[in-house]
Amino acid sequence: MSPEGPRAGGVRATLRGLSTVLIVAGALLLADAVTTLVWQEPVSAFLAQRDQSRLADELESLEEVAPSGLQQRALAVLKDPDQRVAFLARALRRKADEGQPIGRIRIPRIDASFVVVDGTGTEDLKKGPGLYPETSYPGIPGTTAIAGHRTTYGAPFRQIDELERDDEIVVDMPYARFTYAVEKQRIVEPTATEVIRDVGYDRLVLSACHPLYSAAQRIIVFARLVKTEPQGAAAADKTLVEKPPGLSTESR
Repeated sequence: MSPEGPRAGGVRATLRGLSTVLIVAGALLLADAVTTLVWQEPVSAFLAQRDQSRLADELESLEEVAPSGLQQRALAVLKDPDQRVAFLARALRRKADEGQPIGRIRIPRIDASFVVVDGTGTEDLKKGPGLYPETSYPGIPGTTAIAGHRTTYGAPFRQIDELERDDEIVVDMPYARFTYAVEKQRIVEPTATEVIRDVGYDRLVLSACHPLYSAAQRIIVFARLVKTEPQGAAAADKTLVEKPPGLSTESR
């Protein structure tokens, strides 16, 4: 046998091994891409699921915290349920840290249920949907805006484009449950900050990147508050507050 024979055989074996590694790596990348296209990016989804589990435990602990003595005295004076809810909403907003769980959003049509955190920074939205700091907490008059991912980190808002007029969106806060009815959708530029302005009635705005796999635009879902159910310390008599029906002041 030629002295080069064993060496050539070793090279061929190395090349075969390298080819196998490249084929497996390519298959894994392809599988990841297909998974992302069909549903969501799997690695960040796992991380988000882990964070959501932790946040749910933290939210449960937050819901069990009783108001301070001063807050209890103030609540005793406030007989109107809307005032009690607004008082506790402002109290939570003052003490909430960025990235902290503050409530839960449920969207039955798309089978979505996620803990909401305070803030919309990069690290905040990795945990779950985040409430825009420049907008109101539910229960404080005005617009509440919540942002979420569509393909990464659990993709909480992946299917919000499927929402239709009058679909229900529920936001549970430690002090009340808020039910909203979808009014409309819009596709806007990322700079369209006017979508979160106050409009003279209490509403919810959901925001996510659009189209899928792109941050070129934003899909916006507008919903109007239709019912408030005080909870926890706000629910002295379990009063249910129904919002009167009426047309939106914006075009539909």
